[in-house]
Amino acid sequence: MPDWTYQPLRGTVAFLAGTRRSQRMALRALATVGSLPGGGRLIARGFGHRHPPEQLVGRIAGIPIRSRLGVVVPPHLARDAVRALPPVGAGVIEIAPVGPDDVAAVTEAAHARHVPVIVRAVGDDAAAVAKALSPHVDAVRTGPDPHIAYASSASIAETVQVLTADARVVVLAKPSVLVDAGPGWFARIAEAATPTSPALSLYKLGRNPRWWPAWWWGLLVGFGMIGAGLGAAAITLGPVLLWYDRDYLGMGVEQLHAIDHHLVHFLQHDRITMAGTMVAIGVLYVGFAVGGIRRGWPWARDAYLASGLIGFPSLLYFLGTGFIEPLHTAVTVVLLPMFVLAVRRTPERPRWTLIPEGPERQRRKALVGQLLMVVTGIGLFIGGVVVSVVGLNGVFVPSDLEFLHSGADALRMANPRLLPFVAHDRAGFGGALMAAAVAITLLSAWGWRRGEWWVWWSLALAAVAGFIPAVLVHGSIRYTDIGHLAPVYLGMVLAAVALFLAYPYLCARPGKLHEPAHIRR
Repeated sequence: MPDWTYQPLRGTVAFLAGTRRSQRMALRALATVGSLPGGGRLIARGFGHRHPPEQLVGRIAGIPIRSRLGVVVPPHLARDAVRALPPVGAGVIEIAPVGPDDVAAVTEAAHARHVPVIVRAVGDDAAAVAKALSPHVDAVRTGPDPHIAYASSASIAETVQVLTADARVVVLAKPSVLVDAGPGWFARIAEAATPTSPALSLYKLGRNPRWWPAWWWGLLVGFGMIGAGLGAAAITLGPVLLWYDRDYLGMGVEQLHAIDHHLVHFLQHDRITMAGTMVAIGVLYVGFAVGGIRRGWPWARDAYLASGLIGFPSLLYFLGTGFIEPLHTAVTVVLLPMFVLAVRRTPERPRWTLIPEGPERQRRKALVGQLLMVVTGIGLFIGGVVVSVVGLNGVFVPSDLEFLHSGADALRMANPRLLPFVAHDRAGFGGALMAAAVAITLLSAWGWRRGEWWVWWSLALAAVAGFIPAVLVHGSIRYTDIGHLAPVYLGMVLAAVALFLAYPYLCARPGKLHEPAHIRR
């Protein structure tokens, strides 16, 4: 279960199901996904995005572990914890306290382990428990270990301080920590413990393109998308059709007006919406490049790559419509090599700066905003799929034909190439919308960290570029069908509320915030 679902739902689930059952439900959800084919990789990519730094490698009870971050769970949670928590970053799992009645459950849980499992046996029968479990787990201890610390709070600063002060110490989080902070706690600790250096200056790029860093190529792609979107808007508000459009249709704007006096306005509304989406993509790519890839965030490169892998191949939609637009093709040919140069290698040395989480109330509001923004991104992706399918098949939805006061057959009879021409606009917009939606969803799911102001501004400017032109053009041509525009209005409201709630958190400035110690030996 992602961090952005933990906090908004935690109180409700705990109230309805009880704390113990809510912990089991949360772990069971992750364990179920992790047990599916590829589920562990999906969870790891969703919450970790990177291997822990070398500074977290260590040993516990003489056993080597990849990360000195782990979790301690009671026997009734052991089975789900062993399956669910290693993919999100737990380097070791301790099951405690364990008595004679727990031997069978612990044995079953340890059988599916992917990281070391240790047991802390208690009571008068501790020796017997240790003897029974020793063949099935990695280590059993019956007394305290001075090199194990227990975290009872989600305090990142305190945890990192303990980890970096003594390379022999292993910090084990209690289940309540993950209920409070979400499973992304492991990744955030790893990020905070990663040695970093100052970010590369925008002005120290060098003159040889072969030595330009990857983020610079990503920045150029972003600027290229913004320029292409603005250019498309200028054409749409000006001549509407270029020479190759007129050649393909065999007619100009006047002839289109003669067929249907709403037709040119319909083309303009499609193309302005597409142009706004292109500008939004460009804004997001600039954000990924400057705020994320430049500073070594692995997830920023992954999100950038995922969006581009959907956006660039959408050019193939044109093959299905029969009209290949030269200008769109030229833009793709120019930007695609730059995109490859931006993503062909993982980001360089980490260069980020993390600041404390700040007030708990502020963080909880930001998590609600994160959930709303992710929902917005998913909704936009579904919308992009629908637009793509409609564009490649029926071309029009009922509200389109009601606005045109015409039918698809009548338009086809007036000009057999008219429907493929409209279809290429619609399909292209669908592909662009899906690419923007993936960028928004992943930026919101992976980039929500206090003080990452560029995340807020990237999403805010992308929302303005994507939503406002769509609303204005529909109003200007009087295509105001409420059913047609309802998803746009809903997306605007969700994005606005999300950004309002997240602003104090994402745009916070580094300050001298002291967090209390909640780690005991």
